[in-house]
Amino acid sequence: MSVGSDRLDLVVAAVSEEAPGIRHVRMRRADGGALPPFTPGSHIVVEIPAGRGRARTLANAYSLTGEPREPVDYEISVLRCPTADGGAGGSEWIHELAVGDPVTVLPPRSSFPPIRFARKHVLVAAGIGITPLLSHLRSHARWGHEVEVIYLYRDGMGAHADEVARLGGDRVTVVHDRASFLELLPERLSGQPIGTHVYTCGPASFMDTVVDIAVDTGWPDSRIHLEHFGIDALDAGDPFTVTVTDGPTFEVASGTSLLEALEDHGIAVPNLCRQGVCGECRVTVVPSDDGGPLHRDLYLSEEDKASGSCLMACVSRALPDANGRAHLEVKP
Repeated sequence: MSVGSDRLDLVVAAVSEEAPGIRHVRMRRADGGALPPFTPGSHIVVEIPAGRGRARTLANAYSLTGEPREPVDYEISVLRCPTADGGAGGSEWIHELAVGDPVTVLPPRSSFPPIRFARKHVLVAAGIGITPLLSHLRSHARWGHEVEVIYLYRDGMGAHADEVARLGGDRVTVVHDRASFLELLPERLSGQPIGTHVYTCGPASFMDTVVDIAVDTGWPDSRIHLEHFGIDALDAGDPFTVTVTDGPTFEVASGTSLLEALEDHGIAVPNLCRQGVCGECRVTVVPSDDGGPLHRDLYLSEEDKASGSCLMACVSRALPDANGRAHLEVKP
């Protein structure tokens, strides 16, 4: 399946330094026309061309920080990570963009929306993790929802700190060191009213800490929401077997993706991001009454996932059946 027809060709309208090492980029259509609206917490996938150490075109997901309703611009803020860009990154390219440069993106998608009927929303961010929560905060401020923000960042290094303060006012707590954060969070989470939901984004270890504290203070899993992108946040996964319709059967080892295993067996699958966000490597799965796909992507809808008839080959794996056998039949 190709998503090429969905691509949006934009141009850079403005760039600025949001904080040291963080580039803010505003993109729009060349004719200034409206862009597709999006749900708070959405991201876009930016295509990053090959070159300057990148052997192939990449596709990275970045949270939209701007206005979700009737947007003319799409805005992202990107932390520069030079050491990660040798083979799988793109932040250097984002930091080199200038006004007028072309940028191709896939339309907004969200796996991290605000829960519509929550009594209160607690937003917990660290560093660049504030970006998906900023559009949450815009929405809550517009509709008068009860919201609280806890934002951990090094002094002088807070992305969108002024905007968060403007939108959240006295409902924003800023913390500059981990020890203070660890002291503060249990107290704040233990005192929330029933029906509150907590949303967190930041480094994986930070989110693990937030989840652990939330669970320790009695929060059910259904009221804890995380945002992360790409395979870095995923474990290696258990091995499973695959049968290709009218083709071979083979094992996909732990730490090897289905996409890589298919390629190793000479089966070509269109792909781009290899991080579960662009939708390019979608393959058909023969539905099963037991077991089936273990979805780990940020692209498929809940309806797609519930059907058991497809998966994203770059990140998803197989669930064991009642006999403990993890197996899929796919039609790439």
